Amino acid sequence: MTTSRPEAPRSIWAVPGMTALAVVAFTGFSGYAALLPVAPLWAVRGGADSAGAGLVNFVLLGTTVATQFFVPALIRRLGWGHALALGMVLLGAPALLHVVSDALAPTLALSAVRGVGFGILTVAASAAAVLVVSAGRRGAAVGAYSLALSVPNVVLMPSGAWVAQAWGFGPVFVLSALPLLGIPACYVLGRHLPERATRGPGHVDVPDAPAGASTYRALVRPTLVLLAITLAGGALITFAPQLVATGWLAAAGLFSLGLLSAVTRWRVGALADRVGAARLVWPFVLVAVAGLAWVAWLVRTEVGGDRVVPWVLACALVGVAYGALQNLTMLRAFEAAGPRRVGAASAVWNAGFDAGTAVGAVLVGTVAVGAGFGVGMAITAVLCLLTLPLALGRRGGRTPRPGVRSP
Repeated sequence: MTTSRPEAPRSIWAVPGMTALAVVAFTGFSGYAALLPVAPLWAVRGGADSAGAGLVNFVLLGTTVATQFFVPALIRRLGWGHALALGMVLLGAPALLHVVSDALAPTLALSAVRGVGFGILTVAASAAAVLVVSAGRRGAAVGAYSLALSVPNVVLMPSGAWVAQAWGFGPVFVLSALPLLGIPACYVLGRHLPERATRGPGHVDVPDAPAGASTYRALVRPTLVLLAITLAGGALITFAPQLVATGWLAAAGLFSLGLLSAVTRWRVGALADRVGAARLVWPFVLVAVAGLAWVAWLVRTEVGGDRVVPWVLACALVGVAYGALQNLTMLRAFEAAGPRRVGAASAVWNAGFDAGTAVGAVLVGTVAVGAGFGVGMAITAVLCLLTLPLALGRRGGRTPRPGVRSP
């Protein structure tokens, strides 16, 4: 008599550990998103000039990227629960300490500590998203994880500055400490993540193994595609208020970008499980090029109320590609790195995301000084187009079916 293999749960949320992962992502990214636009304002209140204010998030992202490459070793040393909890403490606790001083030096120091915590969270949580499920459901798992982290980005990032101006900085600092509430979920999630190797064929239950040069070479293709789209997205997010005539137009464009990005990043995961992530990358690269070219055409001159519909639709089109390519390049990175290099793939992907976002703002801002924002945004469209051969190359099949636990 043969025993049939149990069917995978219908809903991805029924997979053990997924709800805990969503709590970790939601609380952790709430702490990041709420303070991102507000910490520079806090430094300005303390007397910093625009250059000093710009350093605040530069330090945050710089320490984030510097930390991300050490996270796989940290997980091997501390275990999943302790490593995730440490990231949440370092991200959430310094937010409350901002109230002590608005001077630039302590603000930068706290941003650096928060960057270390955010670096741990981003790498560990995205790796957990593929390890907590069977291989055939990792697209849906990454989509669910992306939805949980996207909600704070859509809601809190645009509203943080308004809350600080209307009700004071204190409520924002409290919101930014939400990662501390996610610490219990870190240990719940850790119980559903692999701690040691299992000898069954194709079955790898390790947090990560040290990566070599071949691993990083395999990650070049998805990382360059990710760099191009995050460079473009970072530029649009940074300069939207300067591209349009009024604040509400900037908010409308950014809301459409954020909302479509969140929804697409969520839903494209399940589609990738069915048809394979590799088959979906190149169409969304073309969507990105079309959306960015449209934005570049519109912002040759300042966008006013008479072009609100084209502006919102163009931002939405960019948002569709921005969200989809984040999910798909993450899945491609895990596929390229292989089952024993999940942490390395997560570290490289997250570093690429943050680096692309930072470079986009600098590049487009520099070009805009001499040639205008239309040319600057057109360059982002060209850079995305140049990644099309990378998106078309080495197209793989669909993701392995459920049954063997492999990231």
